[in-house]
Amino acid sequence: MEQWLWPSGGAWLLVAARALLQLLRADLRLGRPLLAALALLAGLDWLCQRLLPPLAALALLAAAGWIALSCLARPPRLPVATRTVLITGCDSGFGKEAAKKLDAMGFTVLATVLDLESPGALELRACCSPHLKLLQMDMTKPDDIRRALEFTKAHTSSTGLWGLVNNAGLNDVVADAELSPVATFRTCMEVNFFGTLQLTKGLLPLLRRSRGRIVTLGSPAGDMPFPCLGAYGTSKAAMVLLMDTFSSELLPWGVKVSVIQPGCFKTGEGSVNNANCWERSKQKLLANLPQELLQAYGEDYIEHTYRQFLHSLSLAMPDLSPVIDAIVDALLAAQPQHRYYPGRGVGLMYFIHYYLPQSLRRRFLQAFFIRPCVPRALRSGKPGPTPTQDEARESDPNPGPSPTVSQ
Repeated sequence: MEQWLWPSGGAWLLVAARALLQLLRADLRLGRPLLAALALLAGLDWLCQRLLPPLAALALLAAAGWIALSCLARPPRLPVATRTVLITGCDSGFGKEAAKKLDAMGFTVLATVLDLESPGALELRACCSPHLKLLQMDMTKPDDIRRALEFTKAHTSSTGLWGLVNNAGLNDVVADAELSPVATFRTCMEVNFFGTLQLTKGLLPLLRRSRGRIVTLGSPAGDMPFPCLGAYGTSKAAMVLLMDTFSSELLPWGVKVSVIQPGCFKTGEGSVNNANCWERSKQKLLANLPQELLQAYGEDYIEHTYRQFLHSLSLAMPDLSPVIDAIVDALLAAQPQHRYYPGRGVGLMYFIHYYLPQSLRRRFLQAFFIRPCVPRALRSGKPGPTPTQDEARESDPNPGPSPTVSQ
């Protein structure tokens, strides 16, 4: 046993020295992944003591620790230098926080806002450097987008445009696809798809010249059928497929494209977390719903849906840093990821979606987002919301992460 302690200690000393060096260089973050890796190494150490001779155990433990720290290390990043980035939807949420972060890092930031006098725009003026430029742009207005393109070309003539962050997005209704007005589908497509398409296409000559980056905020609702998010989800699905197309076609030009699929975050005023905004949306939906559909589903069905939706949003994460870190990494990493999944529970959500049967996927989305009640026309004489038969046999778990992120 005394002969074993030195080889084991030598391996741990090597791992500790490299971990400390990476922490000092900010190449490694002290968090749960690092602690989990150290716990696994301790388990491997215990097995090696019982199964291998000392020198073999030393080599295996040192190699395992080196590989683990290499996997946990932050990938090499490019210098900020004089890079310029355009970010859409900076009135609040991810766009505003990303603009502040990138400005603090030394980027020249061109930030588009819906209203130049909005609280978010005023905050950016007050706390950011003179290098940050604000521009009013409505993604549903082609003239605004053309003006933004001219503005960007004029302000990047000497430095070039390094990155485009497609953050602006819209979702203003939560209802079954049959209950959602067709105009809502069109509006979501105008903002989330066609506006993004026109802006991205207009900036491609600049991005090809700089061999730059395109970073787009998507949503898990574009990858899986979340209840009552048909209009929002289909527009995000179209946008993500467009970005995948750009990723393939722009590869020879050196332009790298990343999509960020965040969980549910509290993105501030005017966001999905504004209860008054969603109350107005519900009242507008009820006022314009055809009488036939209102009788078939019932007003209490829609009330129940919105209550479930707001309860799910109440558990949203207030810390936006995971998404902002993903944006920064997609802009500066030498080899950025094609997909980023920041947020609590997003990995579990995608695992269930890709690997479990359809019936379990459906019940998971209902249990952790919106648990629908039975429409009025299908009830057997019982007023008020009635759980579906599948759900009546289940307990009522706390809702999990919502995919609706409106920037």
